[in-house]
Amino acid sequence: MNFSDLGIIPTILKALNEKGYTHPTPIQKQSIPLLLENKDLLGCAQTGTGKTAAFTIPIIQHIYLKNKNQKGKRKLQALILTPTRELALQINENIKTYAKYTSIRSIVIFGGVKQHLQTSALRNSPDILVATPGRLLDLMRQGHAYINTIKYFVLDEADQMLDMGFINDIKKIISKLPKERQSLFFSATLPPSIVSLSKQILGNPEKITITPNKTTEKKIEQQLYFVSKSNKTKLLIHILEINKGGSILVFSKTKYGADRIVKNLDNARIKAASIHGNKSQNARQKTLERFKRGNFYVLVATDIAARGIDINELSLVINYDLPNVSETYVHRIGRTGRAQAIGKAYSFCSKDELSYLKGIQKLINKEIPENSEHPYVEDFGKMSKNTNLKGKKSKNNYRRKKQNKRKNSNSNNRK
Repeated sequence: MNFSDLGIIPTILKALNEKGYTHPTPIQKQSIPLLLENKDLLGCAQTGTGKTAAFTIPIIQHIYLKNKNQKGKRKLQALILTPTRELALQINENIKTYAKYTSIRSIVIFGGVKQHLQTSALRNSPDILVATPGRLLDLMRQGHAYINTIKYFVLDEADQMLDMGFINDIKKIISKLPKERQSLFFSATLPPSIVSLSKQILGNPEKITITPNKTTEKKIEQQLYFVSKSNKTKLLIHILEINKGGSILVFSKTKYGADRIVKNLDNARIKAASIHGNKSQNARQKTLERFKRGNFYVLVATDIAARGIDINELSLVINYDLPNVSETYVHRIGRTGRAQAIGKAYSFCSKDELSYLKGIQKLINKEIPENSEHPYVEDFGKMSKNTNLKGKKSKNNYRRKKQNKRKNSNSNNRK
């Protein structure tokens, strides 16, 4: 199936073709036709499945067709709420790409910066507004933003919105929206709190779920490294030296840990930088832009800071620390293998992370293949067998192979 089979108009198809988009992802294939029919949607899909295009393309098409027949001053028609500045900027960038051959105007507003430029942009009659909840509420209270003309409403990354404490802000914003609207609700997971919130926003929605194993198993080469905590940094340096040249994203579970990893890499003369919640949004954005430009090739991030990062041709994701929430693993490795691309994800597992590993493999319904061909491999014995994994090779196996190579080399030299 091609994008041209989904009912998308030629004006938008032209922009998609220029970006090399030909075959829709599963979430796009299922969502776009429904949304073009003005149906509400509850979508469960992980990062990297192409959901931004799934909801922005139909909105662009609806607005474009309406604007052609509309005279006079334009009104704000679409609102997309998202939890972080990084994700808001990414979505707005995608909208501009897909709407390249239309006259549709989109703007993005978020906190952490002066609001003057944002209020000026709001006065210029945009068609689509991408916003974080806190800044939008501030501008609404000040009389700079009005959402009573919204026809299309999207709540993206709903689970992260709740994790970050935005639930009350979201409810206040929704109360100001017109009742007659198309509403789209996207979340990577659907715990009871998310289902409850979706019922307040949506009427009788269509439901689409893209399961994690479809996202991870087919498109991403996964490898597991058993290693002691004390050797994780040495293993990371070992892997980075082998994978020079590509853009690499490393996940740390803590802010302090992210900074410590960067310091250790700097000591090893590997240029790296970190992004996490203790850094200002401006600082995070500048670091991300430098990473995209190739000023350095290793970015170390915590989960909240990395959500919404969209980097073309990200060659490798490394889980320096395994996440204690299994779904987070899918979000993380979804940073590589975007859309139709093939990616790589390597995960370090120490003895105290074995229970996390068990949960991850149960979620993705797959045993992650172990890479035991490295100098720091650990054999956790009975403990590793409790994770329902196959028997592990010990570090002696690696050393034995190395010794055999030396023997063969010495033998050839004597000949």
